Amino acid sequence: MSTADALCKWLAATPLSQTIASVAWIIPAVQTVHILAVSSVLTAVLMFDRRLLQAGTREPSMAWVARRFLPFIWWPLPVLLVTGLTLIVGEPARTLLNPEFFLKMGLLLVAVLVTLACQIPLRRDPDFWHRQAARRWAARLLAIASLLLFAGIAIAGRWIAYTQST
Repeated sequence: MSTADALCKWLAATPLSQTIASVAWIIPAVQTVHILAVSSVLTAVLMFDRRLLQAGTREPSMAWVARRFLPFIWWPLPVLLVTGLTLIVGEPARTLLNPEFFLKMGLLLVAVLVTLACQIPLRRDPDFWHRQAARRWAARLLAIASLLLFAGIAIAGRWIAYTQST
């Protein structure tokens, strides 16, 4: 038995895991909250990246778009962490033995870094992405990367449900 198998077996035997798995409404309720938080993040990413793709335009300002939509990327992350951990505890083998889960987490890590790479320069200079043609191209490339990463996260997340762990 591998370490991952042993961890899943131990976690599934805990009272918390057994409660989550045995109470019929917990997993669907937690999944619903998880999906709503994912929807918030994806919508905010789409709106922010849409503006980055138009880095040469001035309206609405990049600073306004960042203030308006970036909180809807960051504040759902703790909700996603709590709901995700709840789902893992309730069905550990379904997640922790699934390579798609680790793909999702890897994509999420890179997506967070890309989002920070877009956001941090705006804190110092609200016109950062407008000042030079090279920056406008960099903004567009970051936006495309972000959109692809977040789409990959959503796909990998759904893929977990349709892949049997071994």
